[in-house]
Amino acid sequence: MKRKRFLQLVKILAITMIALLLVACRNEEETSTKEGNSGDTLNVVSSFSILSDMIENIGGEYVNVHNLVPIGTAPHEYEPLPEDIKVASDADLLFYNGLNLEGGENGWFFKLVKSVGKSEDNIVEASEGVEPLYLADEEGNQEVNPHAFVSPKVGIQMTENILEALIEQMPEKAEYFEQSAADYLKQLQEIDEEYTEGINSIPEENRIFMASEQAFQYMTKEYGLKEGYIWAIDTDENGSPDQIRQTIEFVKQNQPKVLFIESNVDRRPMETISSETGVAIYEQSVLSDEIGKPGEVGDSYIKYLKYNLDVILNGLSE
Repeated sequence: MKRKRFLQLVKILAITMIALLLVACRNEEETSTKEGNSGDTLNVVSSFSILSDMIENIGGEYVNVHNLVPIGTAPHEYEPLPEDIKVASDADLLFYNGLNLEGGENGWFFKLVKSVGKSEDNIVEASEGVEPLYLADEEGNQEVNPHAFVSPKVGIQMTENILEALIEQMPEKAEYFEQSAADYLKQLQEIDEEYTEGINSIPEENRIFMASEQAFQYMTKEYGLKEGYIWAIDTDENGSPDQIRQTIEFVKQNQPKVLFIESNVDRRPMETISSETGVAIYEQSVLSDEIGKPGEVGDSYIKYLKYNLDVILNGLSE
């Protein structure tokens, strides 16, 4: 009887020791992963959908990306959720667009960074090295235009920045990241050529791109389109009487083939422009701040760029 109890006690102690060893191993593994160099994947936080898609394409199986701003939500003024804060506190890298998309140094993204105590070594500005363009409202207020990613040229620069950050954090996977980035860059370079050739094929007098906001400035400047817009800087008074009047004058003077409208803006101001000038709104919307939802048009950055080019070429060539 005593021997049986002794054997049971030995069995219980053995099970307990195994359980303690498993817990210790798990804790060590989690600690290594959080440090970002010894784990199998990098835990990455990205500020918005376009950037998240790019990181996933370059990082592949070695990144676990948490996207902050959901599709359908403006990236300029976002309120991070408790889940965002929790994930950010454990992240190896936190990527943001920059160029004032997230509100600058005093915006919501850097408030999140400070709240979780991340150092500068963990923070990556995807648009670093991109020459900023500026927006100005009717009172002369100026701010950086954050929508640089609408240009494939800028997408190429962002890809190189993402690649550099991933390699620095996980150098043992450098060859994998470099190959993924090379494949991705090849697609972007081909799209860049398509933009150049496609827009150059439009008769010069028809190269007038008219949309609701001045979100396409980097693309229109790079590829030779004249840009018109109702408002430059997003405010609570988009489509004001003065903006409508000035836009009507622009449309009458420049006679664009069609008026384009973004997928995420109020249609009514542009409908007023169309009614007053007789220029039709093109049937397909263009994309600006975000990619499409999964299964919808433009649901990746590559598809976003191709979709916008197709819409522009079809609208200005008909």
